[in-house]
Amino acid sequence: MMRDQIKLAIEQATAAAQAAGQLPAFDLPAIEILRPKQAGHGDYSTNVAMLAAAALRKAGHTSNPRAIAQIIADHVSADGPIGRVEIAGPGFINIFLAERWLQQQVNHIVRAGNDFGNVNLGNGARWQVEYVSANPTGPVHYGGARNGALGDALANVLEAAGYVVQREFYVNDAGNQFSIFAATLYARYAQLFGHDEAIPEDGYAGEYMIGYAQMLADQHGDRFLHMSKADAVAELKPLSEEIVLASLQAELGKLGIQYDRWFREQALYDNGLVYEILEKLRAQGDIAERDGAVWFLASKYSQVDKDVVVIRSNGMPTYFASDIAYHYDKFVVRGFDRVINVWGVDHQGHVSRMTAIMQALGLDPARLTIVLHGLVKLIRDGQEVKLSKRRGNLITLGEVVDEVGADAVRFNLLTRGPESAIEFDLNLAAQASWDNPVCYVQYSHARICSMVIKAEQDGVALDSELDHSDLLTHPAEIAVIRKLLELEEQIEWAVEKLSPHNLTHYGTDLAKTFNGFYRDCRVVDPLEPALSAARLQLCEAARLGLAKTLRLLGISAPTSM
Repeated sequence: MMRDQIKLAIEQATAAAQAAGQLPAFDLPAIEILRPKQAGHGDYSTNVAMLAAAALRKAGHTSNPRAIAQIIADHVSADGPIGRVEIAGPGFINIFLAERWLQQQVNHIVRAGNDFGNVNLGNGARWQVEYVSANPTGPVHYGGARNGALGDALANVLEAAGYVVQREFYVNDAGNQFSIFAATLYARYAQLFGHDEAIPEDGYAGEYMIGYAQMLADQHGDRFLHMSKADAVAELKPLSEEIVLASLQAELGKLGIQYDRWFREQALYDNGLVYEILEKLRAQGDIAERDGAVWFLASKYSQVDKDVVVIRSNGMPTYFASDIAYHYDKFVVRGFDRVINVWGVDHQGHVSRMTAIMQALGLDPARLTIVLHGLVKLIRDGQEVKLSKRRGNLITLGEVVDEVGADAVRFNLLTRGPESAIEFDLNLAAQASWDNPVCYVQYSHARICSMVIKAEQDGVALDSELDHSDLLTHPAEIAVIRKLLELEEQIEWAVEKLSPHNLTHYGTDLAKTFNGFYRDCRVVDPLEPALSAARLQLCEAARLGLAKTLRLLGISAPTSM
């Protein structure tokens, strides 16, 4: 990445100054290379001279940060990407990229194609991202759309950064809740055939259960009514799971989400891993029995104040027992280098427990990261929307996608960091106008596609082998190149923060920068064929940047709108 090249150049310049006797020997602190807030201060800036001055003072030397900055700057080689350096303020070194080097990047971007922007931070490390993982007992609530968009876009970004990523949905199909679901489904199924079958007292009363029951009746007729209720519910349990998982897959598919694996909690019991790991923990003194229940002694670890029940007094395992085995499976059995769990903020209290269990299992807690996201408030006509217009009860992910489209849902839910709550304006999201940020970015991509077609009709074809980039001297042209070259750093930032929300803002900025160029520069001019070819190639570079940004967010890049 360019930032790394700049850092290396500064390190080499500092070493050269020391070798020349202009600076004494000292241990140079970690160098920060930042982008200045004001464009006139260069493309990059570093406070290395001030860090060096502090280190020299500590070693007993007199020091002047500006003088040190000038000495280092004098040894920076102004060739290749670096055009010039300037000293500013108390000793900042501002680095300006060379215009000719910037011009040459257009051809490199076009030749890179869909790989433009990729960085190799991961070196093939195996990461897993687990997200949504809603209980398989009904449709996904609209709040799950944020979880899905966040997890899916994060997985895209990690892949672009050189990680091997597995996307996983954890299916909570063990335990009593899914048995209650199967019993509820039986009641709704029996009611379709005129039977007076009551829904269990703690059952699922949502109308969506009628739809599931109808699917069951369409496939199997009334055959479950010709056996005992107990046998019918037992046989319905796996069938009901198939129905609800197919529904979940279809609903999440509307948001463009596909998983590499749907991991079933029940598998952890079928292969005995839950009890195997509990025995392992018991052997090392991390399990105790009291009050008729079995407890994990979480208070031995991390900042957890209370121990956690893993087997209830009635003999039924808790969700946490499954979580222990599930994460053992992730790290030890399947060998992921790192795991990212995307959870709603209401699970915050569970985070410290997971840290404790990682320690108990002898695993580095830093290998597990829980990304917590805030709640989503739906707004229509200035008022919060709490109920479904169709059903009068919960609003599902599918309903929101059907109303405003998957692209608008994903973009709007990725405009802020996970920790922030979001007000999702349905009216704005549904608008096909420049005021809608996702439409603005998509329209800019479509504009370029139309422009390339029109140029070909006018006799100016896009040719990546041609290089007239030295003709790109207009400030608006250089601004587009500079903005495109930020993409690698944007991907690096998203990986560092484990949040892709910066990419929505970058995409908007790139679209604005390109549209400024389009306003100020005539792309195809029959009297200037070489300049037209150079500008057309710049347009293609911008299109690749917009398409890559949208693709990372899981949003389509239309060729026409």
